Amino acid sequence: MADDRLFSVQRQEHLLNELRRHGSVRVRRIAAELGVSELTVRRDIAALAERNLVAKVHGGATLPHHARPVPAPNRRQNQFTIGMVVPSLDFYWPQIVAGARAAAAALGVTIQLRGSSYDPEEDRRQISRLVEAQQVNGLLLAPNLDHDGDGGGDGGLENDMVDWIGRLPVPTILVERQPQRWTDTPRQIECVRSDHALGLEIAVHHLYEQGHRRLGLLLSRGSPTSSYLLRGWRAACADVGIVDSLVVRESVGLGTPGHRQIIRDVLADCRRAKITGLIVHSDPDAISVAQFCAEQGVAIPDDLALVSYDDEVAHLAEPALTAVRPAKNHVGRLAVEVMVSRLLDGERRPSQRVLVAPELIVRSSSLSHRPVSVRA
Repeated sequence: MADDRLFSVQRQEHLLNELRRHGSVRVRRIAAELGVSELTVRRDIAALAERNLVAKVHGGATLPHHARPVPAPNRRQNQFTIGMVVPSLDFYWPQIVAGARAAAAALGVTIQLRGSSYDPEEDRRQISRLVEAQQVNGLLLAPNLDHDGDGGGDGGLENDMVDWIGRLPVPTILVERQPQRWTDTPRQIECVRSDHALGLEIAVHHLYEQGHRRLGLLLSRGSPTSSYLLRGWRAACADVGIVDSLVVRESVGLGTPGHRQIIRDVLADCRRAKITGLIVHSDPDAISVAQFCAEQGVAIPDDLALVSYDDEVAHLAEPALTAVRPAKNHVGRLAVEVMVSRLLDGERRPSQRVLVAPELIVRSSSLSHRPVSVRA
């Protein structure tokens, strides 16, 4: 079963790569290239269409409208340069940058990359330097919008930053960020991001299908992703009719001061609430939890099933962690494609907010070797 899933993922990635190159594919040609039946290819296309990654047509598939390849600009007349400011160059973001650079190379444009931090003032400094140099035609930005983990913040920082970005003199697209509300700016902010809420829903439904009825969520403190994950958590728990109250907002990576005591407290809460499945954001925190469980004799997955969110290094844990994997490379590609479309079409093209579905990579940490005791 695991091998079948792997082959399916490989076939679907091949389909997406061919679509990015050619804009459309034919079932017969792909089946011949991969040595599989046309029915298998049609099933792969149907699975991708359900995630809005392709559009089915008679005899094959095309890219959905928002992702269709954009003609490369005339190199002599329209050599676009796109500035890109990301908060980190070592975790999560390298794959997004790689996808952006690949799309830029295919479309004949240049990326000027700047590393920032999760500090709004540093974000503004880096963005301002790119704009003031007058060498960029557009900006891909991932600023700190101060999304509160429970959605209860006053939104002041976000409103200020979004308003400032919306008044920049060049087109901007947010990457892995999205304004929470409409803003009164000269142009509505466009964005391309992972549908993290959907990713969390996928994780909850996976654990539910494994027989778990009492789940917990451990969110990384201060992460811009947390608000989306919490939204998906509440929606999924409501869908399957389970309690969503065990949510902890703490960072527990191995380098975090006091992380062992925090994990000890979280596991104690899990025992009291009879939790059998825990979702942890992100990989370093999930690995830290798995390591502590091993030291304390808590068997994963039999005593506690574990699902990580990010899938950067989840496969390195012992046992290997089931993880939700955002399509980071694809997010970077789409961000550049949407920007080039904006630069070519100007105000004629409507604003876009593109969501990219994550996928679940199932490994040992969530597949129990014995029946889970289901408690109502």
